[in-house]
Amino acid sequence: MSRASATTAASADAALAAVDSGWSPLDALVGVGLTRSFVSGDADGDRLRVRYFRRADDGALVGRAWFGPGAEGPPGHAHGGAMAALLDEAMGASAWLAGHAVLAAQITIAFRAILPLGSIVTVEASIARIDGRKVMTRGRLVGDAGVTHAEGEGLFVELDAARISNLAKGTSGPR
Repeated sequence: MSRASATTAASADAALAAVDSGWSPLDALVGVGLTRSFVSGDADGDRLRVRYFRRADDGALVGRAWFGPGAEGPPGHAHGGAMAALLDEAMGASAWLAGHAVLAAQITIAFRAILPLGSIVTVEASIARIDGRKVMTRGRLVGDAGVTHAEGEGLFVELDAARISNLAKGTSGPR
């Protein structure tokens, strides 16, 4: 990380806790379908650190994320897959937070600006619309300077209680 503004792993936690008023912390995403997470499950890792919150005024899922050296793609910058994975998790979690037990069927990510490693971004995700079992979401990653680094749209499919039970048992069950 050669940028002077880059946040080190040691100082990332304090930066992730700096939130806007009206944000309520979500200590874990267990209540929104995640028991362990590839994206946000390593609070002390060097890849990606995330803290999620619920925004009071609209109920949207918001968060702060740090991209460390383990998330490197282009030299000194975050890998697009790391950015996409964060948007995937946040968009799906926004649906779960609203009471829709879903799995991703399709996500589309538009990369707008490269993201230097060590950056802290705000992630925002919300439901765009619902059509039967289909839950369409949107999300974005915005840097502290107001730069949008990536935007996403997701199509998630709502699962019935039996399918969720099978997933929790470690089986996929019938489609």
